[in-house]
Amino acid sequence: MYLVGMPGSGKSAVGRALAQRLSLPFVDLDEEVEASAGAAPAEIFAEGGEARYRELEKAALSHISARNRAVVASGGGTVIDPDNRTIMRASGTVIWLRAPLEYLKRRDLVGSTRPLLRTEADLERLWKEREPIYREVADHAVDATETPEDVADAILAVLP
Repeated sequence: MYLVGMPGSGKSAVGRALAQRLSLPFVDLDEEVEASAGAAPAEIFAEGGEARYRELEKAALSHISARNRAVVASGGGTVIDPDNRTIMRASGTVIWLRAPLEYLKRRDLVGSTRPLLRTEADLERLWKEREPIYREVADHAVDATETPEDVADAILAVLP
């Protein structure tokens, strides 16, 4: 199962709660990229740019998709690559953690260590670009504005 959504939508926190409820392993794709590269995402972006990060991310996703079942928190931009969307759809259920822009603005993401979120305009641009992609790839969408435990319960409620 893959959790997709904007940075700050709670993919990692919800993923941990959901994995516990389902008795499945939890995988954070950003952490997998960091482990394989031996560098934090911000360092990868600084040294090789977004293209290098996306290359490492795609390799990590391919590796993860071949494993046994798990709850995977994807990176916010994982879905921008059509190959990644194909991998996710072919190997699991995709859940979109839907978070309104105003909610994300209150999460204090701008100016953080997230390389693509230096200004509020960056957040707005990413949200406008990515929301249609999240909508298209998702098997289900859930409101991400509740606690991680409540969002995990909402996901369980929509699963067959």
